[in-house]
Amino acid sequence: MRIASWNVNSLNARMPRVEEWLERMQPDVVCIQETKLANDAFPAADFEAMGYETAHHGQGQWNGVAILSKVGLGDVVVDFADGGDPDVDARVIWATCGGVRVCSVYVPNGREVDHDHYRYKLDWLARLRSHLDQNHDPKEPLAILGDFNIAPEDADVWDTKAFVGKTHVTKPERDALDAIKGWGLTDTFRHVYPDNPGLFSYYDYTAGRFHKRQGIRIDLILASESLLATVQGALVDRNGRKAWDGHKPSDHVPIYADFDLGSFADLLSRDG
Repeated sequence: MRIASWNVNSLNARMPRVEEWLERMQPDVVCIQETKLANDAFPAADFEAMGYETAHHGQGQWNGVAILSKVGLGDVVVDFADGGDPDVDARVIWATCGGVRVCSVYVPNGREVDHDHYRYKLDWLARLRSHLDQNHDPKEPLAILGDFNIAPEDADVWDTKAFVGKTHVTKPERDALDAIKGWGLTDTFRHVYPDNPGLFSYYDYTAGRFHKRQGIRIDLILASESLLATVQGALVDRNGRKAWDGHKPSDHVPIYADFDLGSFADLLSRDG
C-alpha cells in the first residue's frame, strides 16, 4: 500500500497538478492539507472518476483536510474525540483505509514564538496525543500524515541559524512532537533514511529557495510499530514541486511511504 501526503496550498489552484501526480504515482491512500474549500465545493466526483473514495473536512478559504482512498474508506471522524470543545479550524480528519487507521493533519503554524497562535499550536498537539490515548492502541496499524509545521531535527532545516528563535524548530514544539511519537509512532522517512540531511518537504516561494535546496522537512508520515514493520520505502518527491505546464506549484512537495500489508497480515497471524 502506498500512503501519501501533500499540503497542496489550495486545491482549486493545484487540482491539475494533483490529478497528474495521482495518475503518475498511483498512491492507494492520500492525505491532503490546506484544501481551502468548503465541503460542498470539494471535487469528490473528480476523484471518484480516478477511483478514489473521499472524505473532506473543510471551512472555506482557510485550512481544510481530506483523505482519498482506493482501498476502502470508513469510520470517518473529524476533529478530536478527546472530550474537549470542537477545534475552531478544520485541521484533522480520520478514516480507516484498507485496514489501516489513517489521519490527515494540518498542524497550526504558530506564527511567532509567544504568539497566541503558538500557544494554540502546542495545545493542539497535546490534544492530538490525548485523542490517541483515549481512542487508539499503539499496537494497531495507524498512520498520521500531514503538515506538522515542525522540523523534527536540525538535519531537517537547511540552515539552523536562519531559524534561531523562530517557530518550527523550538524545543517546546519538538517536545510536543516527541510526545506524540512517544505514544508509539515513528517518522517513517527518518527510519528509512537515518543519515540523509538536506531532503526537505517545504520551500518558500521567495529567493529561489527550491532551486537552492533551502527548505525544511515539516511534512511527516508517522507510523505505528506494526505498520512500520512492513515499510518498504519512503520518498520526498521533489518532482511534485517543480514547475509544470504553467501551473504554479504548492510550496510543499508530496511525500509517500510504501507498506507491504501482506507482510502485515502475516505478522497479525503470527501474533495470534
